[in-house]
Amino acid sequence: MTGITVDGKTLSYDDVVAVACHGAQVALTGEVLPRLERERAVVDDVVDRQVPTYGLTTGLGTRSSYALPRAELELFSVRTVRGRANAVGDPLPAPVVRAAVLARVNGIAGGGSGVRPEILRLLVDMLNARVHPVIPEVGSIGASDLCQMAHVGLVVIGEGSAEFGGEVLDGATALRRAGLTPAVLGPKDGHVLCSASPLAAGQGALALHEAAAVLTLAQAVTALTYEGFRANTSPLDARVLGLRPAPGQSRAAAELLALLDGGELGDPRRARRVQDPVSLRCAAQVHGSAYTALDLADAALDPELNGCGDNPVVLADSGEILSSGNFHTPALALAFDTLALALTQTASISAERMRRLLDPAVSGLPANLSPYGPERSGFAPLTKTAQALVAEIRMLSTPVSTDPRHGADAVEDDSTNAALGARRLTTMLTRLRQLLAVEAVVATQAVDLAAPPALGRGPAVLHSAIRKVVPPLDDDRPHGVDVETVSRDVLASDDVRSALRALVGGAS
Repeated sequence: MTGITVDGKTLSYDDVVAVACHGAQVALTGEVLPRLERERAVVDDVVDRQVPTYGLTTGLGTRSSYALPRAELELFSVRTVRGRANAVGDPLPAPVVRAAVLARVNGIAGGGSGVRPEILRLLVDMLNARVHPVIPEVGSIGASDLCQMAHVGLVVIGEGSAEFGGEVLDGATALRRAGLTPAVLGPKDGHVLCSASPLAAGQGALALHEAAAVLTLAQAVTALTYEGFRANTSPLDARVLGLRPAPGQSRAAAELLALLDGGELGDPRRARRVQDPVSLRCAAQVHGSAYTALDLADAALDPELNGCGDNPVVLADSGEILSSGNFHTPALALAFDTLALALTQTASISAERMRRLLDPAVSGLPANLSPYGPERSGFAPLTKTAQALVAEIRMLSTPVSTDPRHGADAVEDDSTNAALGARRLTTMLTRLRQLLAVEAVVATQAVDLAAPPALGRGPAVLHSAIRKVVPPLDDDRPHGVDVETVSRDVLASDDVRSALRALVGGAS
């Protein structure tokens, strides 16, 4: 695995996945530590001159008017971490923790925090040694991820808990076994460790990376259903779409046609019907809107992943420390909500396409896709599973950015729930992949029964991969295990995903 070099400005989703999920090593570019040293000199100067500065020489939140005694500044940093480690619930998975720590490393590396350089070096060393702070899953309201990232800060000072080598240990022991030494915090360091929105950014990067893959899967599964249904592709014609160029629809249509290339359905005259149900006919419009929502989320996330979310910020060139609102993430939270709604639309039409395949009056195929006819259940009971998945996805799509909430009285009177928005997307994407697996299992049977003389290249990839792990339906059998197998071994397969990306790459 190639290492990732962090400069604070160019971290990509692929980089986050490489570090979070595949253990890639992290290094800092040459200009990062000198930049931090210049900024730290500004912090030291402000402390020496006792300039009133939020969170440095004054308290935090409602105590921002309280001037801290010089002798208390280092201890105040430690108290800041201890007093904010208030998250609860199950521990976040190690990949999410790694993504959050990497996002904080990158945010600090880009400048503006004023943290001591050795703090950043320790965070990098923790990633590379696979020391994973235990961060409970609930605690951020999106006004910085304070109460969760403070659990990272605890481990940095040798407290709290961390996973290392498959064991959950106290922070000091985990660091010692990894050959690392806890940091001694100076003024402002504790606040920096808790600041910004690295959990929303890190988990958001993982979610958006997966969302892009799942939308490609949705396109490919739809193409597989087209083959079994013998769908009419005239709604995908660029001339038709050009008459009302709604965002994203031309991309989605072009990808569907690319996936179907090599089969017969590129010629609408091969279709069974003049006009298909909306769930097939308007797939490009629905998936196109999801692509548009993903683009919006991309635009909102990049500044969080590659920007400074600290408050206050340190400007080394002018020697100033200025109050900042860069920790506030309303655009990101709104974008996560929008993507959640778009994924719900994608889920809804997947379940409906699956139901249409089971209806002989619409599909022209045997009832419930059973080769024995109505005396067998076939895939009919699987519609309940599909609807249960849609219900859960719809519930999770409830907007979180509009929820009223507040922090410190009269000071922190708005927040965004961005971290919750990202965490919710992770669950939604798992459920959507399972739902697409339901449709794919059914569509593969439909293709077997329809027996088209040639399949498009995308449907052929899926059909072959599914039939390697799931046999055709003969007599009634449990389908849940088949769906789980397809979700895990086909739709989550890097090989399958790479093959499908290669097919749609030129079209989009």
